[in-house]
Amino acid sequence: MQARPLRLSTTQADFETMFQQRLHWSADTDAAIEQRVADILADVKARGDAAVLEYTARFDGLQADSMTALELTQTELKAAFDGLPEVQQQALQAAAARVRAYHEAQKKASGESWQYRDADGTLLGQKVTPLDRVGIYVPGGKAAYPSSVLMNAIPAHVAGVQDIIMVVPTPKGEKNPLVLAAAFVAGVTRAFTIGGAQAVAALAHGTATVPAVDKITGPGNAYVAAAKRRVFGTVGIDMIAGPSEILVLADGTTPADWVAMDLFSQAEHDELAQSILLCPDAAYIDAVQASIDKLLPEMPRKDIILASLNGRGALIHTKSMEEACAISNRIAPEHLEVSSHNPHQWEPLLKHAGAIFLGAFTSESLGDYCAGPNHVLPTSGTARFSSPLGVYDFQKRSSLIEVSEQGAQTLGQIASVLAHGEGLQAHARAAEMRLKP
Repeated sequence: MQARPLRLSTTQADFETMFQQRLHWSADTDAAIEQRVADILADVKARGDAAVLEYTARFDGLQADSMTALELTQTELKAAFDGLPEVQQQALQAAAARVRAYHEAQKKASGESWQYRDADGTLLGQKVTPLDRVGIYVPGGKAAYPSSVLMNAIPAHVAGVQDIIMVVPTPKGEKNPLVLAAAFVAGVTRAFTIGGAQAVAALAHGTATVPAVDKITGPGNAYVAAAKRRVFGTVGIDMIAGPSEILVLADGTTPADWVAMDLFSQAEHDELAQSILLCPDAAYIDAVQASIDKLLPEMPRKDIILASLNGRGALIHTKSMEEACAISNRIAPEHLEVSSHNPHQWEPLLKHAGAIFLGAFTSESLGDYCAGPNHVLPTSGTARFSSPLGVYDFQKRSSLIEVSEQGAQTLGQIASVLAHGEGLQAHARAAEMRLKP
């Protein structure tokens, strides 16, 4: 069977219908999953460590007499790093340094406190403080992502969070040394080998061993996503992520093999991942399809790529690059590659995307690992109203107000009028009492 992403042209009569069908993905969670997650959350909230140990044994095949046996010590994290080949140590450290530098710059640009005084001496401002404690969820076992550790822990560390608690499932005790080493490099405070809805519950409500956190970030399966959705309000969460996405805007100047492989880079995540090409050059789209046919057989995850491209992929012929940009804004993709000779010509037209990768040499995979910006990005069109994970997700803002005696004379009059208009007389009187006779 060959990979045949849906071929569309914006000039065909049924384009809109076919386009919408290809974009469609439901975030609805299976009712059985929702009920199971609700039961697990309630059980962990009620029984704490005992429930977490029971579910860890049941779902991960990992038996332990106490939660202490499931905690990874700093010594173990360091030993994992020390045991890596030097090339992996250097790669982790280089990626961490770039991610840290980017988020340090982000903090300076948007994460500092500020204040000013009016002419009458009233002080107004904003105080930015870090969250006290956050939890990061990291997929474990064979599906292990050390890059996710860096992307979640480092911005929290840069923001000033004192306690970063990592949970990572280790099915049958299988610990990934790169994940543990990444936790050491990124400054994780404590780490537990637990996962699933029970780990989310432990972080949200706290147990005798696992401390309750203020916010939970990081990717997970359907059970983790459902659990995060349910504990939101008790704690903050980053987002409910859908399948991974890439959209490539191409003008036909990038080698077709490069673009085909970029489409593969997201398709290989899972069968529901989405890879789309928008291009005004029909011959180039043919060339990309030929590259897909040529390169797919050599890919270790070719079955997943095949299912993804055939089920959700699309190669779309547009009338122009301008139209391609307009369609991109409608999609609001997680990853957006502008693979053109002059990407800065088109960047001003692009409003909605999790991350924008400019130029033929900027493969999305570099952003996943080591470019610097965060790879935790909004999916499923939510880039229309949300942003990548960043330092700001691990901070909160308090307003500062110090009204001078002179300022109270002006503001008191305004507040009095508005409070009486709302029928809140105590509000009005509180302001009026500070007015000079």
